[in-house]
Amino acid sequence: MEETQAIFTVFLKGQLPGAPILLSAHMDTVQPGIGKTAVLKENGKIESAGETVLGADDVSGLVEILEGIRSTREAGIPHRDIEVLFPIGEEMHIRGTAVFDFSRILAKEAYVLDMSGAPGCAALQAPSLLTFEIRVTGKAAHAGFEPENGIHAIYVMSEIIRRMKLGHIDDETVMNIGQIEGGGATNIVPASCVCRGEVRSYDHGKALQVLELIEQTAQETAKRLGANVCVDTQVQMETYRIEETEPVVQRFAAACDELGMICKLQRTFGGSDNNNFVKHGIRGIVLSCGMYQVHSKEEYTFPEDMVSGAKLVGMLISSGR
Repeated sequence: MEETQAIFTVFLKGQLPGAPILLSAHMDTVQPGIGKTAVLKENGKIESAGETVLGADDVSGLVEILEGIRSTREAGIPHRDIEVLFPIGEEMHIRGTAVFDFSRILAKEAYVLDMSGAPGCAALQAPSLLTFEIRVTGKAAHAGFEPENGIHAIYVMSEIIRRMKLGHIDDETVMNIGQIEGGGATNIVPASCVCRGEVRSYDHGKALQVLELIEQTAQETAKRLGANVCVDTQVQMETYRIEETEPVVQRFAAACDELGMICKLQRTFGGSDNNNFVKHGIRGIVLSCGMYQVHSKEEYTFPEDMVSGAKLVGMLISSGR
C-alpha cells in the first residue's frame, strides 16, 4: 500500500487473466462531519446521531469495496488483478484525483462506488462542471447624506443576475448562483459584492459558451452602471459518456444478472472522481452503493445495501469477462 497526498492505492495480484480492475470510493465527506456517530435504528436504517452527516457518502462505497475483496479472497475465489484507489478531496470538485499521478494505475476499466440508491444502478454519463466568481467593485458613500455619490455594488450585481437565465438553459445544461455577499453596514452604499455559481452540461463546449455569456453580461452591465467587475472561471471536471456496449458495462450487467439484481443504466448530473479517470483514459462507470439523502444530517443507509454492494464487488472482480 502507498500513501501519496493522503490518497491510498493498493494493488492485489489475482489468479484470473486480464488487465487489472480499478475500484474506487472517496474518503472525505461534507460538513458537518466532525464526530460522526452511526446509529442502527429499529426501522433498519443506519443514521447519524443527529449532529452531523452520516458519511455514507462515501463510506458505504469504501466498506463495500473492502468487504467485497475480503470475502472473495477468504473464500478462495479466483479474481482478476485489483487496483484500489481511495482519494480525498472529491467533495471539493474532485481535487484529490486532479493531482494524482495516473501513471501509477495500470487498469483501463474502473468501478467508482459513489452514487445514491440501492446497488444495481450505474451511471454511464456525467456532465462538465465549471465554476465562476463575479466580483463587482463600486464606490462607497454615506447612505443618508450622499447616496447619489456612491456606486451601489449590490445593485449592480442584482442587475447582472437579473439578465442571466438560471436553472435549465436547455435539456442538457443548467446554471446556478449559490452564493452572494456584499456590503458592510446598512448606512453605507456598498462598494463591493461577490457571487459564485456553477454551470453543468453534458456538452463541454456549450458549458464554455455559457461562461462566456456570463462574463459578457457582467462586463456590459458593470460598464453601463459605472462599476468595475472581475470574472474568474474554472473548469472543475469534464463530461464523459461510456457506451452500453463497452466491456466495463457488460461486466456490470452480467454481475447484476448473476446476483439476481435489476440492472439499471442511467446518466447523472453529479460529478465524481470517475470524471478524472475517464479524462486519463480509464473507462469507468459510477455505481450506486446504498446511500440516501446525502449532504444532509438526514443521510442514511441500510445494512442489506452494503451486503449486496459487497457481493456485487466480489462478482465484478471474480468475473472472467
